[in-house]
Formats: sequence, C-alpha cells, structure tokens
Amino acid sequence: MDGSAHLGRLAEQALDRLGDYPSLFFGGTWYSSAELHARARRAATALKGAGVTPGSRVVVMMANCPEVTIAYHALWRLGAVVTPAMFLLTPPEVRHIIDDSGAVAVIASPSLRPKLAGVSIPVLDPSELDADGGEHPLVDRRPDDLAALLYTGGTTGRSKGVKLTHEQLIAGGGAARRTSHEPGINRGVLALPLAHSYGILVTVGGMHAEAGQAPVTVLQRWFDPAGWLALAAQHRAQAAAVVPSMLAMLLAQPLESYDLSSLKYVASGAAPLSPTLVREFERRVPSATVREGYGCTETAGIISTTAPGQRRLGTVGKPVPGMELRIVSAGGADLPPGEDGEIVVRGPNVMSGYLHGEPVGRGDWFATGDIGHVDADGYLSIVDRKKDLIIRGGHNVFPRDIEDVLLAHPAVAGAAVVGRPDERLGEEVVAFVALHPTATATVDDLFAHAKANLSPMKYPREIRVLAAIPLTSVGKVDRKRVRTMLFQGRDM
Repeated sequence: MDGSAHLGRLAEQALDRLGDYPSLFFGGTWYSSAELHARARRAATALKGAGVTPGSRVVVMMANCPEVTIAYHALWRLGAVVTPAMFLLTPPEVRHIIDDSGAVAVIASPSLRPKLAGVSIPVLDPSELDADGGEHPLVDRRPDDLAALLYTGGTTGRSKGVKLTHEQLIAGGGAARRTSHEPGINRGVLALPLAHSYGILVTVGGMHAEAGQAPVTVLQRWFDPAGWLALAAQHRAQAAAVVPSMLAMLLAQPLESYDLSSLKYVASGAAPLSPTLVREFERRVPSATVREGYGCTETAGIISTTAPGQRRLGTVGKPVPGMELRIVSAGGADLPPGEDGEIVVRGPNVMSGYLHGEPVGRGDWFATGDIGHVDADGYLSIVDRKKDLIIRGGHNVFPRDIEDVLLAHPAVAGAAVVGRPDERLGEEVVAFVALHPTATATVDDLFAHAKANLSPMKYPREIRVLAAIPLTSVGKVDRKRVRTMLFQGRDM
C-alpha cells in the first residue's frame, strides 16, 4: 500500500525522508523526530495490551503536549480510530462523545480524570503508554478505513461524529502543504488545539514535508498571547497558524517589545477574519503577511487557502486542488460570480459521512451551511453562517458585516451580533462588544459609529458592552452563549 493511503506509513516515510532532527519544542524541552516515532511505536504496543484493536475508537483528551501526537500516531499505527475531545469540555459533553462513538478506551491527562468519573471503559494515563514493551509493527489498513472520528462543536444541539478516513485526512493535509508552504519557511509556533480539525490539518500537513524542508514546531499548551509572543521571538518563528480571536488578543499586547522580524506569514482559519485586524497586525509586524484559509471539520479542515503571493484581502483564497466548489441558491441552482449563496463542495478530503447517517447536503455535494460568493477570478469570500443569518423586516442581515464595522472602531476589541425576536420586524439586530482595557468609548459613540458605516436596515438597535466576548474552545465567537445572554437579558 502506498504511504499516501495510510497515516501510519506516511509517518514512517516522513521519518525516512527527513531524518532525525529536533522537531518539537514544548515546555522548555526539545524532542527529536526519531524519539517521538519510537515512543509512538511503544505506545501502540501498550494500547494493544489494553485491548485496542484495528477499528477501535479511542478518545484522546489532553491539552496540547507531545503525548497528543504520540497517541495519534500510535492509534493510526494500530489501525485504530482517533477520537479527539477538547480538554475544556464538560463531563456531560465528554460522556456524550464516549457513549456516541462506542469508544473502548480514553487516553487522558491525570488532571482531567475528574471529568471521567463513572466512565466504564479504561482510562489510560499517557505515561502508561511509554513503557518499553517493544515497538509494534504497522497494521495495514485500506485507504477508506476510518482514521478519525471528530465531533463537531454542537452549537445547535448535540455534537455529531464526523467520519474521516486515512485517504481523506491525507488528502487534506497534502493539499494544504502543497498550496500554502513556502520553501525555507519551516519553523512555526502552534497554539491551536491539536484536538481540533485545524490542529490535525497542521499535524498531517507536516508529514508531507519535502526532503530538506523538515518542519520544526514550537508548541504551546494553550494559547496565551504573552507566552506566544515570547516563544515566537525566542525561537525566531517564521510562520504561525491562528484563529482570528488570537490575532485580536495579540494586538492587545505590546508587539513592538518583541523581535518578530523572522515572522513571514500567519495563516488564519476556523472563523471569519476582519480585514481591520489584518491591516493592523501587518502594520505592527511589517515582516509578516496574514493569509486566510477556509475549511470545516467535515472537509478535514480545508476547502480553500491563499497561496504565497496570491492574497486578495477579504477572501479566503481559492479552492485547493481536487476540491470542487459551487455557490447555490435556496433551490439548489448555481449562482453567478458575485452573488451570495450557500457554499457546497465535494472532493477527496470531504468526510465519508456522519456517524449516524445524518443528512450531509445536496446529493453527493456537502452543504457547508456557510454563505459566500466567488469573484470572477475564483476567489472565495465568506459572508456568514447560514444559521446565523438575521432577517430584519424581510431583509437579510449578516452578523459578520456588522461585526467588521464595530471592530474597525479603535475602542472595540471584540464583537458578536445576534438577532432577537421582534413582533414588528421579525428579528432585531443586537450587538455585544468588548472594549480594549484602556478604551473610554460610550455606547452612544458605538451607535454613532455603526450608523455612520451601516445602512438603516443593518445597524444594531441595541448594543451591550461585555468584559469579554464568549469564545469556544477553538477561539470562535460562541453564539450559543451569546444568545443565552441575550434572552436572559444579562451578561455571563
């Protein structure tokens, strides 16, 4: 079987191609590529001893650390199915993933054990996987065998298991590497959760590195802006993968106090990115270019990306090779360039389906639930999530349009816009904002700014100021919590 169809073999081939070198820095320690591979082989032996067999689902719940990727590689080596769980999830959310997936074991950090009280399957400490019981050989798998079961955020209900095969994960990582990598830029700082599809995309993408382009990762346990900047400066980071809220938090730091002159590009994904954030970050870190991409869990984390030297600000680039994309109306008809509609896709990295067969879209096309348009040159712009659309007096109002305007106000650090029921108009626009710590803007100032930059149908009729905008574990605006705040009529 070719390595392109098996994640375990792809990892072996990457080690052969790139050799042994200091590949990962974490917590003050360097880890070599050969050491990490050897630990994964030993972990596979320990997992087999714990009853894990080909096809078994195993939940992996840890904050970022080397043991996360060791567990992933060990499970892929065994032919088992990686089932990540964010360490910030509540006990009921974790139990849902365990029960829904049919997991046979959980690998969890000791500090997370309280969340697993009462779980009937074995809970393994990562240290138990490092025993010297021998290195397990690679278990062969078909390209269409399941490699990962990733659970969506569950913003509209219980999270759903997304089935991704070896070939789908490898196709996504390979497409990302081929289209976005710049030769000579190999040293990056990573704070994205490795349990998220974006973090897994970065991980698998690194396994496609060419000889002489061995990737070096400086890993942060979780995102801390001051710590991130210190690591980026200390290690002369050339690249970084972030989500927009990370950029906003970095901008609140004294960037000029850190030597970031080695930083050449920053890849942003997972949520819409305001051009205001891009311009301000590039103004303050002139060596860096921010490039936006787009994907979702169901597409192994990638649909489109911005290739080097091809950025068009306000877009998420073009579809990656092999990905077909259409913009369709509510009735399913194709729409011409410039017209907003739902984004539907198909390609080699699109999931096999949801675990329990929930509907995926339109025929053999996956319906993303995102609204966007393409321009005449094929660049894709994301307008908003279909489910977040506000219909005010019969007019479509996209929260992102309003949030981008609010974020352009110098006092605003974060913004979230939702609709509330209104007897006369159907829905009314409500904005939640968080101000920079030293800002003195009033609600009246924000209203004036919104009215000056938005049409009468769009500007918010209510603005609430929060200490911070609620975010999900991967840094997206948590609209579910925001709506709860809206209907409770108070901050959380």
